[in-house]
Order: sequence, then C-alpha cells, then structure tokens
Amino acid sequence: MKALLLYPQFPQSFWSYDRCMEIAGLKAVIPPLGIITVAALLPQDWEVRFCDRNVNLETEADWEWCDLVIISAMLVQKPDFLALIQKAVRLGKKVAVGGPYPTSVPQDALDAGAHYLVLDEGEMTVPQFLEALTQGKAQGIFRSIEKPDVTLSPMPRFDLLQRDAYFMMAIQFSRGCPFNCEFCDIISLYGRKPRTKEPNQTIAELQALYDLGWRGSLFIVDDNFIGNQRNVKRFLRELIPWVKQHNYPFTFMTEASVNLAEDDELLHLMSEAGFYAVFLGIETPDQDSLQVTRKLQNTRNPLVEACRKINQAGMLIYAGFILGFDGERSGAGQRIQAFVEQTGIPQPMLGILQALPNTALWNRLQQEQRLIADNGMTPVGDQNNLMNFVPTRPISEIAKEYTEGFWTLYDPANYLRRCLQQCLSIGSLTGRKQTMQFPSGKGLRLVAQLLWHQGIRRSEIRMQFWQQLWIILRRKPQVLNMYLGLCAAGEHFWEYRVLARERITQQLGYDPLQAMLPEQEPMLVNT
Repeated sequence: MKALLLYPQFPQSFWSYDRCMEIAGLKAVIPPLGIITVAALLPQDWEVRFCDRNVNLETEADWEWCDLVIISAMLVQKPDFLALIQKAVRLGKKVAVGGPYPTSVPQDALDAGAHYLVLDEGEMTVPQFLEALTQGKAQGIFRSIEKPDVTLSPMPRFDLLQRDAYFMMAIQFSRGCPFNCEFCDIISLYGRKPRTKEPNQTIAELQALYDLGWRGSLFIVDDNFIGNQRNVKRFLRELIPWVKQHNYPFTFMTEASVNLAEDDELLHLMSEAGFYAVFLGIETPDQDSLQVTRKLQNTRNPLVEACRKINQAGMLIYAGFILGFDGERSGAGQRIQAFVEQTGIPQPMLGILQALPNTALWNRLQQEQRLIADNGMTPVGDQNNLMNFVPTRPISEIAKEYTEGFWTLYDPANYLRRCLQQCLSIGSLTGRKQTMQFPSGKGLRLVAQLLWHQGIRRSEIRMQFWQQLWIILRRKPQVLNMYLGLCAAGEHFWEYRVLARERITQQLGYDPLQAMLPEQEPMLVNT
C-alpha cells in the first residue's frame, strides 16, 4: 500500500506567527504530532510519504503515486481539509480521515466524500481501519469509547518531518484533563482521567530527536501537562539528569492549569528541567464568569499572585483570555486589559467564546435553542470569529471590547513594554545556559532581521527598541534569546491585529471601533 499522509493548511491566525516565521526563514511553528504518530501505527511494509502543507505542498506526482490518502485536521483547518478530501475523490483515491475535527463533526467529512473515518484516538481505531482494509471493505467509520493506554503508543515518525522548517519540535507526555471547564472540548475528546506515558518512553522520544540532530526549543503539547502531578514529577526527575548529561540540548514549553502555582516542588522541577515558558488558560479575571464556566481551579487563589510565582520559577507566561461568557458584565475587555498590563503577559490570546461541538457548553446552548446557524464565513475555532450562539449581552458590545482590547494590547509600544516587563520578572535561571532557543542556523538571521525592522525601519518604536535592548543586556543578559524572540513575534501580531479587526468588521458589517450601529438579531436554529 502506498499512503500519502497530508496535514492541511492553517489560515492566518493568532498562533501562526506568519511574519515572524518569514523573517526567521522558517515555515511553521510546530509539526503535527498526531499524524506522524498515526504513521507509526501503519504496517511497516507500507510505503509512506508525508506532507505538512504548512511547510511544503505535495506534488501531482505524489497524488499519482498513492493508493490511499490519509488526512488529519483540527476544526480551524476546515477549508483545506474538505478541499483535500474532494480532490482525492476526484482523482479516484481512497480517503481516510481522522483527528479532532472529523471526530467532533464526522458528517462534514462524509459529505465531502471521505471513505474511512478513523475517529477518536488512533491507537484504538487505526487497527480497526487496517483490519477493514484487509477484509476489502470500501468504507467504514471506526470509533472507540475506550481510551488507549498511552504507555503502549508508538514513537512518532519524527524522521518524516522537514525538521529545519519548524521553530520548535513537539512531543506528548499525557492526554486528558481532570477539570471540567464548560467550553473545553479536551475532556470530550480525551477524557477527564489524564493518561501519561512512562518517563523512559518519553525520554526515548527526546533521544530520538537528539539523534536526528534537533537542537532548540520543544513544545510538550499536552493540554494540561500537570493533570497527573504524581506522574509528571516522576518524569521530570528523570528528565533533569538527561538534559544535564546532554548539555541542555532542548528548552521546553507546555500548557498547564493555573494551579501549577500551588505546587512549589513542581515549579522547581520544571525550572531545573529547562522549562522556559508555560501557556495558562486564565480566561478572565472576573470570578463570576469563572464560576459560570466551571473553571473553578482559577478561583482558589489570586490569579496575579499565581502569575508572579510562575515567573519567579523562571518561566515566561503565555495566556488565553475569552470574552462572551454568560452573565458577563460590561467592561470585561477592559478588565482583561488591566490584568494583562498588571502581569506583563506579552502575548495574551484574546478570543471570543465559541461553542465547540460536543462540549458541555454546546449541549446546554442546544437545549436552550441559542446556537446560531453556521454562516460559513470563518470556521469555528478561529479566535476572531463572532460567537456561534446568542450571548447574554449584545454581540456589538462584545465585538467592540474584543477589537478595542486586541488593538490596544498589540499596539507596538505597549507590546514591547510588556516583553521587557515580563523578561525582567523571570526569576533565577540557575544551572541553565539559556531560555528560549532558536533552531540551529536561524538565530543570526532572525536577530539581523529584527535589528533592521525594529531598530531601524519602524520609526515609531525605534528608540524604545534600542533602549529596552540595552536594559536587557545590562540587567538580565541570560534572557536575551527570550526577549529577542518575543520582539520578533511582534512583527506577526502587528499585522494580525489589522486582520482581526477586518474580520470582525466583515462579520458585523461595520468597524466596531468607528461606529456603534443598531445590531441585527441573529437567526436561531436547532442543531
């Protein structure tokens, strides 16, 4: 069997870092871990070609060569995902699909013509799919309520990646999250019981990347790295001597819940292992909204203090914020802005609430007949798409607070000021050589481009750039890479804030920062 594995293109988004990747001479931030894990589950006698369309497009020769096309996608990749299925069908190829998007909304893939839906977690359903192929079945839907034991998961096919095209590599230690946030689809996809790999299993993956020549930053893509704190500490205690023995070849970032700040031992272990950054789902400083959305882990301790503790442990904070919760009071956007300024979080991911399929929020809104028909303008999952349900306060007000908040937070001077503030807040880096690492051979180009764009070309921030760079060199040179990386990311966000405003304007029919017109009520639909 000749299998062509495709990963669809992402639209320009908050996390795409398009302009930053361009000036660094890179194509994408991280590789798709799911589909290269699926590749490892395929029979060894199959011929496999893999193409991440965010890095390079497949050729017509690839299409002619293959017998089977395998595609994995997330919700935000919907347009390219469906187009690829349709092309494969036109060319007479069999198509198998999987990943979070078809798992959540299988009908879309069926309507596009996919023959095989390999849903849920591949360790359970890929063997079912392979058995169906052996039996000569021309189509099928393969599902599993049971969750796999990830200690039996194969090592991803890192060898299939064009590794020099990515800013960082990726591995996974755990799946699932113990919390019950109403809007989150992680628990519906992967369950509330975090399942972890064995420490030696994960370190073997790191060794494989090391042996392939990767040096630089590495994203542990768990949706909540600390969901199983006992097991993550076991892993970190074995990771620390490995990174020291290998002279810190990687520095790590991951996603975690805010209760990380409550565990001093865990903070210490992560710092010792070389974690330079963590993404936190803060969502909102409004305690009543946190209660409504059942994000109770964010209500136990002051959020500003939690951020301070994580900074002091040596980690940069990325964070997500959401507007549009039920019962949300006016001015939520301004309160998020104030929180971001107080904590100095450089890259707050401000988004408008979306009801994702099969979440508790989706189910509740469906019962309340508050879901809105899909207008097809932008896929669910896009942070600057207007909500797909009727909120409890005017959409025009939420859209204005979002647009105003994003525009202000990513004003170049404001952004650079927070980059400096955050880097100066980072605590001791004892025993570590550096923080964020640039991929081999890309650092000099990125720095040279940064000096040109922000040190010379952008007159509005030129003086600020040089003054702040001098402060970092004088007061905290050990975070220089982190600081320069954050500055470079600004090139993306200063373009993206314009696009975000345009997208909201297109959906509203007017620019929320220029006018406040009477809002038309959306059409309700039962789905």
